[in-house]
Parts: sequence; structure tokens; C-alpha cells
Amino acid sequence: MGFAAMKGRIIMETLDDLIFTRAPTARRPLLGVTVLVVEDSRFASEAVRLMCLRSGARIRRADSLENARRHLAIYRPTVLLVDVGLPDGSGLSLIRTAAEAAPRIDVILGMSGDDHAKEVLASGANRFLEKPVQSLLAFQSAILEHLAAERQPPSPRAVPDETIRPDPIAYRDDLTHIAQVLEDTGDDTALDYVTQFLGGVAKSANDHDLDEAVNNLTRLRRGGDNPDAGVIALSQLVQTRIAAGGPL
Repeated sequence: MGFAAMKGRIIMETLDDLIFTRAPTARRPLLGVTVLVVEDSRFASEAVRLMCLRSGARIRRADSLENARRHLAIYRPTVLLVDVGLPDGSGLSLIRTAAEAAPRIDVILGMSGDDHAKEVLASGANRFLEKPVQSLLAFQSAILEHLAAERQPPSPRAVPDETIRPDPIAYRDDLTHIAQVLEDTGDDTALDYVTQFLGGVAKSANDHDLDEAVNNLTRLRRGGDNPDAGVIALSQLVQTRIAAGGPL
């Protein structure tokens, strides 16, 4: 890297540090906060990214337990937001490890499209967020209620009542990813991942037809029936969504 490029990088990093070490404001109540979101869905991650942007927080993303652990070995975020279902294991194990660490991350949140509230709280998280996480107010409140007094924004402040809707391109990316996984349906572990992943994505996108197709496949497998018909129906619906560019 040349001297000019290195100098420019240092200036940008310095400006970035200045922006994110400012005190929180009424309009940007999470200034100074760094959020590490551990989520394999690009659509769900994009929603969190937009909420962080609106709130003044800096965001980093890990799409697996392994990548999250690499992040945490280098730095300690203010907020750790973990999806329960991840491609290489349960997010509960990461929540448990983070909750027992010293010093502890200020705010640990778990999220899922299924009701895992008891497991998340029992693992040491401060709070459970049910997908879809779309309310800017709920997102900010879940973090602010667990931050120290010096990190609180000035009061009174206007409370945002905004629903965050990510770009459908991120949804199509998730569907393209899972379509590749569906090509190998002979593996029960692969089907476990498909139903977990697509169930969360469908709820985040409010795609009721896709959610029902996932539930149908889950019912077939739990009942001991041949899941092939459910897999075919789900695959066809995923391909239809991809062709349409997102939910219909």
C-alpha cells in the first residue's frame, strides 16, 4: 500500500472512530454502540443493518458460529445479537459462552422465528427478540434498557415508530442459497437446516405461503412420512420466488 493510500485509510479510520465515540443523541440513541449480529440470513441481517444505521450504531456481521468466535477473539462489541439457528450449530452455545465471559458484553440478545425465549434467557441473554425484527422502536428499546446511564440518549426524545423493510434482493439471495442446499435432500441434517433457515426467512419477509410450505415439510418428517412431496413442493415455491425476485 502506497503512502497516500495508507494516509487516506488512517484518516478514514480516525473519522470513523470520532463518529462512533460521540455521545448518543435523541435522533441517534445508539451512537457509540457496536453491534455484532450473528445471522446467516442476509435478509434478516439487512433489517438489523438498517436499524443500526437509523440509530447511529456501528454493525458487524458473522454468518456462523465459527466466524462469530473469530470476531470476538479480536474485539468486544457493545451488543451481541445472535440467531438461535446457525449453519454450524446452535446460537445458544455462543450466548452461553458470551454470558459467562469476563468482562461480559454489555447487551446479549437472542432471536429466532420460533419460540426459544426460555432457552435464550436460560443461556444468559438479556432478552429474546422474536423474528421478524422490524420495529425500530423495539430494536432500540431492547438495547437501551440494558445499557449504563452514561450511554443513554438525552430525554425527552421523539420515539420512532417505524417499520424497517429490507431490500427484496437480500431475500432472493437467501432463497438462492437455500435452493443450492435443496439440491442435496438425501441428508437429514441438510433438511433440518433448510426448514430452520427458511422458516426464519419466511417469517422475516412475512411470506405466509413459504412459511406454510416449510411447516408442511416439518409435519411430514415429524410424522414419519416420506418427505419427498414436501421437499418438491418447497423447492418449486423457492424457484418461483427466485424468478419473481422475492415474495409474491
